[in-house]
Amino acid sequence: MPSEFSLADKLDRLFRQVRGAGQGEVSYMAVAEAIRERQGIAISHTYIWQLRTGRRDNPTIQHLRGLATFFGVPVAYFLDDDETRKIDGQLELLRTLRDAQVTEIALRAADVSPSSRETIGELVRKVWELEQRRKGGEPT
Repeated sequence: MPSEFSLADKLDRLFRQVRGAGQGEVSYMAVAEAIRERQGIAISHTYIWQLRTGRRDNPTIQHLRGLATFFGVPVAYFLDDDETRKIDGQLELLRTLRDAQVTEIALRAADVSPSSRETIGELVRKVWELEQRRKGGEPT
């Protein structure tokens, strides 16, 4: 069965969404260097660019593992569209929280009881779901 999302689409979403607060996209060179140095996997920045732009579309499982580890997602993100949708929803929530500068909320939440933290988490999830419905998206 053909995939709903191409490898290029998936990799592009990771580049766009996975980044530190206030930071731009990580460079192909930085990704390649980190994968080589931290994981010992030979990969070039040009090859990563080719994968992201769809010029190459059949990476080895080792390259997928390296990219998945770098971006903090399971390898299944690249192989299973259901997993892709689930993780994309989680990444979007994280990006939204990061962009909303919720660090203060998180720091304050650390000082409350576990049941109160659970309530705060539930409230954030509910607000996110409402926003997704307003945008016409389906919450995951």
